Order: sequence, then C-alpha cells, then structure tokens
Amino acid sequence: MTDLPLLLAFVAAASLLAVTPGVDTAIVLRAATFEGRRHAVMASVGIALGCLGWGAAVALGLGALLQASETAYTLIKIAGAGYLCWLGARLLYRPRAALESDAVGEAVGRRGGAFWRGLLTNLLNPKVGVFYVTFLPQFVPAGANVAGYSFFLACLHVALTLAWFGVLIGATIPLARLLRRPSLMKALDRLTGAVLVAFGIRLATSSAP
Repeated sequence: MTDLPLLLAFVAAASLLAVTPGVDTAIVLRAATFEGRRHAVMASVGIALGCLGWGAAVALGLGALLQASETAYTLIKIAGAGYLCWLGARLLYRPRAALESDAVGEAVGRRGGAFWRGLLTNLLNPKVGVFYVTFLPQFVPAGANVAGYSFFLACLHVALTLAWFGVLIGATIPLARLLRRPSLMKALDRLTGAVLVAFGIRLATSSAP
C-alpha cells in the first residue's frame, strides 16, 4: 500500500537531507578530488551499503533496541567517534603532497580504502540507525507492513543520496587537476582531516536521543 502524497513528502525531506553537507560528503569529495572517479564511486557505494545495513537493522527492530539501550548506543558511538578522529588525525599530520601516497587507505589498498572508509563511517555511527528509527515511521502509510515499507524508504533515501553523490563527483572531477597541486592537496587534506575530527568529537560528545 502506497500513499503518494506521503511518499512525495518523504522524497522531498530525504532529498534535503541528502544534500546537507556532512562527513559522507567530505569523504566523497576528497576521494573524487584526489583519487579519481572510481575511488569516489567506491566511497559512495560503501556509504550506501552502510546506510542499507542500518535500514535493514531498523526493519528488523534493532534500531529500536539501539534507541532504548544507552550502553549499546554509547559503545557504537565511541567506536565511530574514534574511527573518524583516527581518519582525520592521519590527514592532519600526514597530508599528501602527491597521489602516490594515500594517507588514509594505504593499509587496505586505495580503492578498497575508499570503500571501507565510506562503509565504516556509517556502520559505526549509531545516529544513522536512530535517525532511521525515528524518521522513517512518520512516512509509513496506515495499513502498510512497517518493517518492509521502512526498508523501502531507507532504500529510497540511499538512492537519492547516491544520485547527489553522482552530481558532486561529476562537478568535482573537472577541478581535480587544479586541486591536485601539492600545496592545495596538503591544505585540502588538512581541511578534510579537521572536518572529520570535528564530526568525531561531535559524535563522541552527543547524547543518546
């Protein structure tokens, strides 16, 4: 059962959320600028799978458990905050001057690094799960299967996010040659690192909803 006006309202709200700058945007933009289109796509796929993982968890009821359990929320929050701060610190203290050195993903391969950065950034952020469990039910029409429709909405949100990432990647690639200059590369790596650390600190100091 689908309520078209309600679905359109969700699409409008989810589109606004997709274009709101955040840590996912920073990861995709950095990958597009310094590593190329394929790496940016892999980062986007990782982010999408992380969101879908939380969408599935919410559909199975794990999101509600996370919302109710302060201990579970805190453990995932600390892990996610630590991961973001680790990524950011490496960029701050080891900014790249050339593409041959990948300051973040060298341990797992450049393309794989972009994918895992996107995936883990979302899987280790409990706010994604809590967001889905509080946001999605508002757009489930009466009489619909809550679990199935919630996952459908999560998939729709991911599709909109991927579309936005595609726009970002397409807009960034033409500027990549300019932005790959050693001085700019170092400055932008440090800027991205500062953004990631800031998001990590914000996540670490946030309280459970």
